[in-house]
Amino acid sequence: MSTTKFVFSQLTSFLNRSQFNDYVRKYKGDYYVKHFTCWNQLLVMMFGQLSSRESLRDLIVTLEAHQPKCYHMGMGTKPVTKTTLARANQDRDYRIFEDFAFYMMDQARKKRIDHIFKLNGNVYAFDSTTIPLCLSVFWWAKFRKRKGGVKVHFLYDLETLVPAFFHITKASVHDSRAMGEIPYESGSYYVFDRGYNAFAELYKIQLTDAEIVLTEEPSFIKYPEKLRMVRYHDDEQDRDFAFLTNAFHLSSLEVANLYKNRWQIELFHKWLKQHLKIKRFWGTTENAVRIQISVAIITYCLVAIVQHDMQLERSTNEILQILSISLTDKTPLKDLFNKININDVKEQSDPLIPGLFD
Repeated sequence: MSTTKFVFSQLTSFLNRSQFNDYVRKYKGDYYVKHFTCWNQLLVMMFGQLSSRESLRDLIVTLEAHQPKCYHMGMGTKPVTKTTLARANQDRDYRIFEDFAFYMMDQARKKRIDHIFKLNGNVYAFDSTTIPLCLSVFWWAKFRKRKGGVKVHFLYDLETLVPAFFHITKASVHDSRAMGEIPYESGSYYVFDRGYNAFAELYKIQLTDAEIVLTEEPSFIKYPEKLRMVRYHDDEQDRDFAFLTNAFHLSSLEVANLYKNRWQIELFHKWLKQHLKIKRFWGTTENAVRIQISVAIITYCLVAIVQHDMQLERSTNEILQILSISLTDKTPLKDLFNKININDVKEQSDPLIPGLFD
């Protein structure tokens, strides 16, 4: 008789349950809970992410099909019902999962540290992605007259390709309003697109002298120090670019390269929406939406950690494809990733965007 654990259990063994339980105690997540704990909830939600479930009903039907295995995969002693999961997502403090997502991001970044730019400081891009929601269902997320939505603002580490921080707002909140939430680090580099030309916020992280002065009165009052403008011509696109920076000690090519790599956060947004379930939500309350986004980020970071720790020679896309069709198998993880032909996987699963993070 095989003693190998299910693939899903092998995968979640990389999670720090003790750390998660600290957050559960902090926010009293398991008070008066007898059966379906916060840990069970996390694993059920992660199973839904990894198996690409489209809805709450879809997830519950899948769990029912695998009911004899659910206990051994850490999902509790009783069958998970639609009502049980929906109530947990609605009522349990989203900060349990959000704080654990921050912890997982920190762990993934520490493991995948890579000094690509060699600038003696971390390099971040900050940007947001908007997730549209049906206003008649998600009434709390009013965006426009007939539209709803939320924004997820990411601080993205351009060297580890892992987010370092995220902040969720309604879609109506202007991007620059989220800049005050960023946990700034002295000596690090922050790359913004022009939508973040909020000079009052930028002045709060002023670090150096520069080469130009803002002359328009509103801008000058908000940012009274000098700046530097770097112009760059891209021969491939035959386009001119102009960048504002206060990092005068970098060469013009280094500044241009930083802004060029800001595009990685756009790829991350696209990848996240394509491969993890944050476009269709398994609950309608703000709390449920926040939990699902946090679990999606936890899942992404877990895959990044497994990829590093097991020294896998596969892309993040390939790993997720293999996991999506193998969660209830009992193959050792190393054998699973070594033996499966990725071309066979692509034929059995939804088409994915090739090349991201390869």
